[in-house]
Amino acid sequence: PGVPQCPPAMLRDKDTEADFQRFLRRVDDVTNLLQGLNSPDSAVKEKAIAETEKRLREEEEEEESRTTVNRTLINASVRAFPPEITAGHSGFLAALEKDAKERAQRRRRNEQLANALKEEGNEAFRRGDFALAVQSYSEGLEKLRDKQELYTNRAQAYLKLQEYEKAISDCEWALKCNKNCLKAYFLMGKAHLALQHFPESRQCYEKMLQIDPQKENLFKDCVNEARLEEKRLRDEERAVQELQAGNVAALSIQELLRKISSPGQDILYYTGGIRLLAGVVGNCTGQTFFRTNNGFSILRNQTVRGAFCAESKSPAEVELCVSLLLLWQAACAGNEENQRLLLAQPEVSAQLPELLSSGTAQLQRETLALISLYSDNQNGRRLLVRQDLSRWLQILLAFVTSTDARADSAMNILSDLTGEKRFQTQCRAMLSTDVLPLFTQLLVRAGQVNQAALARAVAVLGSLCADVGLRAQLAQSGECCQACLQLLDGCPDASSPEYQQCVFAVLGLMMNLLLESSGAIQDFALPISGRCLALLSHQDGRIVTRAIGVLSRVLPASPSAVEEVVKGGVVKKMLKFLKAGGQLTSSYAIRTLSICTKSSRQAQEELLKWDKRLQVLLKLLESGHEPAVGNAAFCLSQCLLLPGAASALLGSQVVQLLLRGAAGDARSTSVQHNSAVALGRLCVAEPR
Repeated sequence: PGVPQCPPAMLRDKDTEADFQRFLRRVDDVTNLLQGLNSPDSAVKEKAIAETEKRLREEEEEEESRTTVNRTLINASVRAFPPEITAGHSGFLAALEKDAKERAQRRRRNEQLANALKEEGNEAFRRGDFALAVQSYSEGLEKLRDKQELYTNRAQAYLKLQEYEKAISDCEWALKCNKNCLKAYFLMGKAHLALQHFPESRQCYEKMLQIDPQKENLFKDCVNEARLEEKRLRDEERAVQELQAGNVAALSIQELLRKISSPGQDILYYTGGIRLLAGVVGNCTGQTFFRTNNGFSILRNQTVRGAFCAESKSPAEVELCVSLLLLWQAACAGNEENQRLLLAQPEVSAQLPELLSSGTAQLQRETLALISLYSDNQNGRRLLVRQDLSRWLQILLAFVTSTDARADSAMNILSDLTGEKRFQTQCRAMLSTDVLPLFTQLLVRAGQVNQAALARAVAVLGSLCADVGLRAQLAQSGECCQACLQLLDGCPDASSPEYQQCVFAVLGLMMNLLLESSGAIQDFALPISGRCLALLSHQDGRIVTRAIGVLSRVLPASPSAVEEVVKGGVVKKMLKFLKAGGQLTSSYAIRTLSICTKSSRQAQEELLKWDKRLQVLLKLLESGHEPAVGNAAFCLSQCLLLPGAASALLGSQVVQLLLRGAAGDARSTSVQHNSAVALGRLCVAEPR
């Protein structure tokens, strides 16, 4: 009991396993004996003493015949107790206590030595000296043979040395020390994967998830890696069979690659060969033949590499680059292993941003098409974000000025990448210096750019605001706020559907930025609220909803803005939306009303004027939607400061509704607080 059940291919050393199991049994036996010796029951104590003396005699006999075995294993040498234990119970217990202290001291000393050796091993591992790391960890295990970290660290070093069987054995020992060791299962899964033991690898990863369900993302990554490796192996086995059967495509690919790799030919010769090759690698078998015949080493050809990497390309070099991009598209479409190998080529990862910013439409188009193969699936995006993408946001945003399909392709790629944390992190570096100037320029020139693409670009920036660092940078930019306002002011074709989509996207961006508090937002709160108030009469309900949302977030930043919108009739408008709007619109509208009534007596008076019996607020109190209930209760408490307001509620269910809010099971304390305040003011103002 307590010994972990591990995947197949476990312990190879039966003697070592037997020693370890004996050690575990001895620990249990000694524990039971100590409990017996301390038992208040004299019969139990006498029996424990007799058993202890018997075991000590056996230990002495075994010590005489024991030989030293030099191997790294978990073992415990139980020293014979001093002979004075026979002098009586008290002497025995004293000797037992003395021996326990000596053992504890030795363990502490050995643990210090083992930790020091572990640190030496860690330092060697960091330097890349994996053999020395193994040596240090092994010496540490000689000092303390049940230290789990030494086994897992040594297993990790063995993985680096490609000694996978040894890594598995160490992971098994680590699990004997700690049956829930995640790192042991993780490393064992990696070792099994390297040995192409796919079922065993998956078992290790599944066990890891059972131990810690929070590791679901890591589990998915590991299982996906195993799936891809198994698929790669299966594809290559099938390709070998087809080659042996005389597959014509396989022979063609081999011959074309041989010709392309030959040096000293004209650039047109290579261009033609690459075009022919692109035509025969379009299926899974062709892609596998391309990979297994070193197709991705094509850039070793000096002429091909020179054309691909040239800063200023001649027409012939452009044609060769286009041919390469078409070939890689054919070789990588739907093939994750080929996608990985392509981006592993340093010239490719370095040249992709250069090709995107080259200004040559054909090169840009095919480069975008190639990148799209990666960005439209999760595994491809993971490969992309391992590259340096710090310039990509700026480069791809610039395609908003394109009037053809390049703009749409670039926005598709950006939309795909915005959810990747590593992309968000990389975007921070150049946001203020390079991206924001371009972005504000695009907003200002909304009438002259591709407006459909601009709307998507704004939405991309809005999505990137999920990253707190990016959002803070954008919110602090007065130029960005000014450009957003300028777009909301409209242009000659502001009524077009594309422009209205831009307005919708800008409002969404502003809502995200208003989650931050900054000097720029305070400076622009008054004009922002004025633009949003004007948009409340817009025909597009989606724009109206977002305009109310912006109001609900910008008004707390400026008392002057509250005063202006109240003068502009915001209370009556919000009541109208509360009567007719959906849940999202209503939640923004009641929040806007609560902000206005908090600081403006005029807003309180107008609310009572346009809703004399406060029916709108009572309906919201009944809704059960906590944010709406909390804000409605707050508005009601503010209105109850006005003379006569409480009388308007006579005959209604207001008391029951407020009691439910104050004493109910609402998760939000603000609901309870606001309901209690409103109820108290109601009782004071209207004792009836």
